[in-house]
Amino acid sequence: MSKSIAVIAVLALVLGLTPASAEDGDPQNVVLINTFTVPVEALDQTIAMWEMARDYLMTQPGYVSTRLHQSLSPDARYLLINVAQWESPESYESATQSMWQEADLPRIEGVVPGPELYTVIRE
Repeated sequence: MSKSIAVIAVLALVLGLTPASAEDGDPQNVVLINTFTVPVEALDQTIAMWEMARDYLMTQPGYVSTRLHQSLSPDARYLLINVAQWESPESYESATQSMWQEADLPRIEGVVPGPELYTVIRE
């Protein structure tokens, strides 16, 4: 994955991706898995930021779906994990670049996203 795609993925997932509408694991799409290290005291603020990002990104070309998952354990390394689908790495990169230029997303101290793009190889 190129550095620009990784950076965009991190930023996009810090913000949020979309409501699930496509079948999970569609091999024609790329899957974004974004882990979030979140201080417990910033959890609500981080979820709100994710929702803002999701609302923006779901209007962009190539967006397919997204789901935000929260750990059942407050001691988990990643309190939040976002799983999203995009039609291509290029559509994801374009949408996240646009989001950072146009959307007024807050920065939250201590939140560390870890976005990566994947492709389904087995079902």
